[in-house]
Amino acid sequence: MTTVAAKALGLSVYDADAIDASVIGVAAVDRAAAELISMRKAERAALGFMHPGRVDVIGAGALIWRRIVAEVARAAMLDVVVTSEHDILDGMALALDRSA
Repeated sequence: MTTVAAKALGLSVYDADAIDASVIGVAAVDRAAAELISMRKAERAALGFMHPGRVDVIGAGALIWRRIVAEVARAAMLDVVVTSEHDILDGMALALDRSA
């Protein structure tokens, strides 16, 4: 999710501060995931934000994240997602805080 967010944000290097709590449009997530899926291994490896351990698996992860975002966005009528650099509990706490 964070690697797809880095791509969607147009980051040249991995920047946890830029990714954490970033608000990204569903369409931007879809585009970023599609681009990552279509890249060759060498192209993905050359991305400054790509962790070397994710080069081989990011296509599958991006495909799964793309589908989840699309389905949740459709069902909940959302047009953005928020990415957390932490874990789901931090994201839930942030969502609860913002709704209060």
